[in-house]
Parts: sequence; C-alpha cells; structure tokens
Amino acid sequence: MASSLYSFIIPLAIAFIFVTPPTSTSKISLNHEREETEPSFRVMLKRVDAGKNLTTPERIRRALQRDKKRLRMFRTMSKLSSSGIEAPVFPGPGEFLMQLAIGTPPQYYPAIMDTGSDLIWTQCSPCVLCFSQPTPFFDPSKSDSFESLSCSSEFCQDLQSACIGNCYYTYAYGDSSFTIGYMATETFTFNGSGSPLSLQNIAFGCGQLDQGTFTNCSGLVGMGRGPLSLPSQLPVSTFSYCLTSSDSSNDSTLYLGPSPYNLPQGSPVTSTLVKNIYQPSFYYLTLTGISVGATLLDIPPDGFAIGVNGTNGIIIDSGTTLTYIPSNYYDMVKDEFVRQTKLSPFPNSTSLIGLDCYELPQSPSTVQFPILVFHFDGGDLLVKEYFITGSYSTYELVCLAMGSSDTLGISIFGNIMQVNEYIVYDLQREVLTFIPTNCNGM
Repeated sequence: MASSLYSFIIPLAIAFIFVTPPTSTSKISLNHEREETEPSFRVMLKRVDAGKNLTTPERIRRALQRDKKRLRMFRTMSKLSSSGIEAPVFPGPGEFLMQLAIGTPPQYYPAIMDTGSDLIWTQCSPCVLCFSQPTPFFDPSKSDSFESLSCSSEFCQDLQSACIGNCYYTYAYGDSSFTIGYMATETFTFNGSGSPLSLQNIAFGCGQLDQGTFTNCSGLVGMGRGPLSLPSQLPVSTFSYCLTSSDSSNDSTLYLGPSPYNLPQGSPVTSTLVKNIYQPSFYYLTLTGISVGATLLDIPPDGFAIGVNGTNGIIIDSGTTLTYIPSNYYDMVKDEFVRQTKLSPFPNSTSLIGLDCYELPQSPSTVQFPILVFHFDGGDLLVKEYFITGSYSTYELVCLAMGSSDTLGISIFGNIMQVNEYIVYDLQREVLTFIPTNCNGM
C-alpha cells in the first residue's frame, strides 16, 4: 500500500570565452510527420541515489532537499507570471537518470530525465567552468556526426533569444543552476532491452559554462512540450513510463513511441492535458476534486484550474517527489485522514522531518488507511502511494507524501503518487492516461 521512506539572461559577458565551433548555415531537416509505424524503444531509468548505501531516512531526506531546490523555480515562475514578465525559467535537477550516447562513435553519459523542461544538453569539451560528472565530457572533435547550428537554423529560432553568428544559448533553472553553451545536432543512441537505436540530427546544447546541483549526471534530457524537447524532435506521438518505488531493486522504464509490450490490464484513468500559454513546457492536468476514502472534499470543480496570468493549475512532474496542493485543500486531506485513521499528529514533525507525520500504534496493522482518490475529467485515480512509513527515534510514524503549494503558485502531482502507474503521454490527442500496474515487472 505505502511506499517506504525512502532563457532568462544571466548578466555575464562571457560569449567571447567560448571556443568557436564550426558553423553550419543549412537548415536542419527532420521528419516530424507521423509515420504509419512509429519507432519504439525502451530506456531504463535509475533514481539519482540508486546504488548508494543510504538508510531509508537518508533517502527521503535527500529527496526532500532536492524538492526544496526544485520548488524555488516554481516560486520564481509564479512571480514572473503574476508580474507579466516573460522570462523562461525551468525546473532544477530531477530524480531519474537515463543512459544514452551521443556522437559517432557513441560517447555514453547519464542524463536527468525531466518532464518540466525542454532543452537536451550535456557538458562539452573544452569546458570553461563545469560541475563534476561521472563520465568524461563529450568531445565534439571526436565525433564524425557533430554539426553546430547557426542563427538561421530552425532549432536556434526555437530558443526565442537574440542570436548573432553562432547559436549560443542560456538556460537557467529556478534553484540557481544554469547551463550556457552553443547549439548543435548529433546522433543520439539509446540502449534499451533490445538492440541500440540511433537517431540522427537531434538538436542539443553543448554546455561550456555549467553550474548547479546536478547529481550523478552529465546533463539533462528535456521531456516537456516545447519544440526542443526529445519527444518533440522524434517522430513519435506518445511516450510513457512506469516508476518503481525508491526501495525497489528494479529500474524504472521509459518508452519513447508506443510500448512494444502488452499494456497492463488495470482500469485506465485519463486526464485532458491543458496548455498554459505562460508556461508552455508543462503538462497541466484536469483535476476536478479529491476524496479521502468515500468522503468527497469540499473543493470546487475549478479549484485546480489555471488562473489569471497562468498561475495555479496542477502539473504532473517526474522530478518532484511530493505532491503539492493549496493549503486549504491540503488541510482538508489531513483532517479527513486523521478522522478516518484516528491517528494522533506527531509533534513538530514538519520542522523535524519536513512532513506531516502521525504516530502509529504498537500494532500498525490495525490501522485502516483510506485510499486517496484524485478525480480527473476522465475518471477517478485511486492513489495508494500517498504516505510514507518509517521510524524517528523510538517512534513508528506514517507521513503524508504531500505539502502545501501556497508559495509556489502552482500545484504538482509528484512522483511518489506516480509509482506503480503506467503513465502514457499522448501528444497528439493531448491526453494523459494512468494504468495501475506493477512497474517491477515492466
């Protein structure tokens, strides 16, 4: 039932220090038309803390620390939207790593998968100022398929920033992380369960000035709705993933294109994917209400709708651990959870642990935990993975994997609630589907 604990412009005049790449003025030609038979391939995902000798409390504490940094972006984003300023700021580093390779011959590196941003990028040699990474920097001079982009290229224009000569980019994240470099195209190779699949002319950023809280990775793969994201550049109309819990020994799975396997047999629940012109990269859901057990909370049907200047609304995000909703709605969840479980709040748990926690009796099996229900416009999602159990000092606790979104200006459906759901993003129909399944078997 429960999971275990577990481009705004940076004011730096630095363009002159970049090593100038060979430039192409030819427009990149990609086949964006949907084919009769779309390519389909599988990519394995690892959590950023996988393989580390961490205790259960250490895992959840590190995840919450990453959440805190990532959530700074949402606060910045909300302030910019409410002030009418258009300045793209993107989420900080996420929770899941994917292995891929770039170049000919391929040079392998781990990258963070992020459904909240668009740009694909990696650190490139020579690197002026870069963070430590587990693999060597990508060296364009050793690849036969590398080609930098000019200002006139299609993908450079997608950056929507001033360009003179070579196509340089600045990409900033809300936790003060950033990457600065130049745009290029390359051959990307993905290793799944079958033979490696190579895709040509993928636009990406070659970072030469990169700083921030990037963990165990060499860059980032944007999976958002913008034209520079990986799904947008591929001839696919869907992508999907199935996330395992943080204490599972099995990797999670990402499918680009239709899944080659039979879909899980659980009852599907759908949500219309809404667009927000102020935040076009995010996948906004159509949530109309929440129930705790059989009790429907007093939340208006438009309580999670996108508001004036693009504020509010609820997005699904692979890189955020907890689920965040407005405090008045969250208080309703907590109150009803306590009423039905008859558990007592653990004193000062939000300051001690960072979560709202409740003390379990000596026989925890006697507690009947209600199912949390998220009511989408296409069905009712039964959320079983919404609390975390663990020990604090001599106490056995259950903690809600939720928090308040009041300071964020947006609600977030986090990755704990996505565990053991096969989640399909239909980019043509603009529909997201949840199918309950055991992701350990995917």
